[in-house]
Amino acid sequence: MGMVGGGIDSFIGEVHRMAARLDNQIELICGALSSTEERSLQSGKILGLNPERIYRSYHEMINKEVTANYIPSMAFVSIVTPNHLHYQPARLALESGFHVMVDKPLTHSVEEAYNLRQVVKATGKLFGITYTYAGYPMVKEARYLISNDTFGKIRKVNVDYPQGWLTRNIESEKQKQASWRVDPAKSGKGGAMGDIGTHVENIIHYTTGLEIEELCADLSSRYNRKLDDDASILLRFTNGASGSVRASQVLSGEENSLKISVYGENGSLEWSHTDPNSLILKWIDKPTQVYKAGAEKSYLSRAAKNNMRLPSGHPEGFIEAFANIYRNFAYAIKSVEAGKSPDLENFDFPGIEDGLRGMVFIETVVASSNAGCKWKKFEIK
Repeated sequence: MGMVGGGIDSFIGEVHRMAARLDNQIELICGALSSTEERSLQSGKILGLNPERIYRSYHEMINKEVTANYIPSMAFVSIVTPNHLHYQPARLALESGFHVMVDKPLTHSVEEAYNLRQVVKATGKLFGITYTYAGYPMVKEARYLISNDTFGKIRKVNVDYPQGWLTRNIESEKQKQASWRVDPAKSGKGGAMGDIGTHVENIIHYTTGLEIEELCADLSSRYNRKLDDDASILLRFTNGASGSVRASQVLSGEENSLKISVYGENGSLEWSHTDPNSLILKWIDKPTQVYKAGAEKSYLSRAAKNNMRLPSGHPEGFIEAFANIYRNFAYAIKSVEAGKSPDLENFDFPGIEDGLRGMVFIETVVASSNAGCKWKKFEIK
């Protein structure tokens, strides 16, 4: 793996590296780790990279790695920069023959997202995006149960994603993570919608398979921010189901309390990020059940167990879920490079279509709110 971004003082860069190395399938061998040469070189030295493979820019890294006969060679590029710096390195990497993993959201704009989808199709390279919650085993179990019609036709989906880290005006204090996320030039059209709203859309689609038909959104912001930090959204799905979303980064005292509830004709399920190893099943005519994570649990699906590392009673969390995305991506690359079709169970990571859908979600939510909370069609070209 080569990395673009993620140098000194980067929060998400180290998370990506921890996740990538957890299963011993991926090694970081080179990087353009900062937009400044000095910081990139310093970051590479701290990470123990070969000095010859610490680069001043992503252009230099990709162009050099194409022609150099380094062993081991770079198989894919991980892009962990702010949103406005996703598209160009991803495009160059794909067109240079490398697979790509990118942090969410996919791009800075929906136009870039459509263009990148065309590049992925034209090059035939693998493309992944780190919607982390799709990596949790019990989210995969929820997907399995819903896809097997366990609850009958889905009627309602409710998702809450409350955070409180932007409750105060920390960007005025030059807090790095806040400063770029509230800046449209770097974040795009969505503030909270780009940061956590796309996670919400992804977990709904990943677990239920439902397609949004239209939505009605109300966005707001504090401290004269140019981008949203709070959202309430109503959803209508193509199967006739309805849903609601509350996604906010200004709810005092909240941390990362994502929760999804899915209601069908015969029962419902509930998964919460505060207790990720549990999946609650509720029924009309029998007692509530609690499914627990654990590699030895006979009642769990293969999809869930394939993404567990530990027996029950030993909690697995965010890094492990993140790592499942990288591990499955690595397995897929190995299969493709060997001329084989990846097993479907290992081809289980969010891809370009998921990233595009997230960008269309941002675009549609912002358009609805700007129109005075009007219903807007959710359309992907």
